[in-house]
Amino acid sequence: MGNAMRGVVALIPSERCQRFLVGDLKEMPLDRTLDLSSRQLRRLPVAACVFGELVKLYLSDNNLSSLPADLQGLKKLQLLALDFNCFEELPAAVCRLPQLSILYLGNNRLYSLPRELRELTELNTLWLETNCFTVFPQVICELPNLKTLHLGYNQIQSLPRELGVLEELRSVWIAGNQLAAFPPVLLEMHFLAVIDVDRNQIRYFPCLSHMLGLKLVIYDHNPCFNAPVVGEGCRRVGRWADSSDDEQEDDGSKAAGDTTVEVTEIHPEEEHNI
Repeated sequence: MGNAMRGVVALIPSERCQRFLVGDLKEMPLDRTLDLSSRQLRRLPVAACVFGELVKLYLSDNNLSSLPADLQGLKKLQLLALDFNCFEELPAAVCRLPQLSILYLGNNRLYSLPRELRELTELNTLWLETNCFTVFPQVICELPNLKTLHLGYNQIQSLPRELGVLEELRSVWIAGNQLAAFPPVLLEMHFLAVIDVDRNQIRYFPCLSHMLGLKLVIYDHNPCFNAPVVGEGCRRVGRWADSSDDEQEDDGSKAAGDTTVEVTEIHPEEEHNI
C-alpha cells in the first residue's frame, strides 16, 4: 500500500506531495549525505540540489529518466548513485560535477555515453552493468584516474586497444557479455589486479603469468578448453582452477576431441539442409 501511494504521489508535482516522498529538504544533512533511494521518484526535486556541500547523493531504485540542470550546482559531490532507474541517456548535469569519483549507473537503459563524460577527470569507479551497450563506450578510455570498471551483462563483443592507456585501472569486470576471445588489450595491462570475464563465449585463454600484479581471474561459464595460466599468488575461479596444467591439457584434449566428433556428426546434416 505504501509503495502504491508513493507511485501515485510521484506523479503529482505539488510541494506537499514532494515532501511526502522525500521529506523536509530545508537543512543540509550533517553527514553531507542525502539518500533518496526507493522513493518512486519520477523527477528529482530541485530542493535536493541546493546543498552545495553535499558529498554523497543516492537516487537508486526510482523511476528517474532525467535530472534537472540544477544538479551541476553540487560542486563537491563525490558519489552519485543512479542505478536501478530508467535512464536512456546520461544527463548532461552529471558530467559537470568536477569532484565526482564514484558513479553508479547499473540497471538502466543506457546504450551509449556522451563525450562530455571525459570531463569527470576525478572519476575512479564506474558501474555500468546491466544496460544496453552493444559497443564498448570509447569515452571510458579518456578517464585518466579510472581504477574500477564494471561493465558486465551488456552485449559487448570486444574491448578497444585504447583501454590500455588507463594506467590507473586495476579491476575490469566484464562478465555476461559476448566476448568470443580473451581481449588482447588486457594482456598488455600488466598493472591489472582483477579480471572478470565470467559468462562470455571465450574458447581459449592465453597465458597470464606475465601479469605479476594479477590477484584474481574469474573465467567460469565459458566454453573454454583450458584455464588461464597465472602467476604465483593469483586466484582462479572457473573450470580446472584447482588442476595442474598437465591435467587440464588432458581434459581439454578430450573435450576438443568430443567437439570434433559432434561437428563431424552434424556437418552432413547441415549440407543436406543446404
